[in-house]
Amino acid sequence: MKQVICINWGDKYGPPFVNRLYAMVARNITPPFSFTCFCDDPSGFRPEVRTFDLPQVDYEIPRTRYGIWPKSRLWGERLGDLEGPVLFLDLDLVITGSLDPFFEVGASDDVILARNQSTPFERLGQTSVFRFPVGGLKPMQDYLASDPQRLAEAHKFEQRFVTRNAPNGISFFPRRWVLHYRQDCTRTFPLNYALAPKLPKDARIVIFPGGVHPPHAIAGHYGPRYAPKAPLEHLRGAFSSDRPERIDKYLRHYLRPAPWVAEHWRE
Repeated sequence: MKQVICINWGDKYGPPFVNRLYAMVARNITPPFSFTCFCDDPSGFRPEVRTFDLPQVDYEIPRTRYGIWPKSRLWGERLGDLEGPVLFLDLDLVITGSLDPFFEVGASDDVILARNQSTPFERLGQTSVFRFPVGGLKPMQDYLASDPQRLAEAHKFEQRFVTRNAPNGISFFPRRWVLHYRQDCTRTFPLNYALAPKLPKDARIVIFPGGVHPPHAIAGHYGPRYAPKAPLEHLRGAFSSDRPERIDKYLRHYLRPAPWVAEHWRE
């Protein structure tokens, strides 16, 4: 049984993202599999989505500018009725290829992360795609509970905390299985004005950290500060006094629509 999990709280994402993620998983995995969401409100989910309440913790979830520390709820001794290895997926990623190999690499008790290529000189994992054995991260959760706010601020991102503190260490999925949309798919200036973002053929999952999310990629704009524009209209905006950032970033941050994101990111 391949076990896929996600987590949802508050109103930033909700049922549309959970249901869409389930559909992408179902299209790209060989049964049998289960899909479980740990959430504060299960209403609106597809019937195929198994739900459990958010796991309770005996410490206050750290509040920091960076990092998604509520994910630490998943590091406890129990996760609903699940046992063994689980594959965690963020709600805003796009699945473009088979997930089967994510369950085949390494040993069942290994902690395996996507590689964070934003910090090439640091051996850092990316917890958008993250396999671990249920209960295997309990010592790490206990360490965080000892001084959650200080430790969160010291590590800045929860993925750095996992990388440095996972019991018995971590390993990485193959680099090209999990790609970063802005770094691996978008075009460099000036090609970004002529060519749509590409989908490399070996990609299995595309993640969207850093402010550009799947709806932006589909519409063709660089995050919420921009609106979709034709190339020449965007170029003219470089000389406007109200452009949102300095001119070199503004020119690099033009994106054409990516139809392949819409093709995969759907129910």
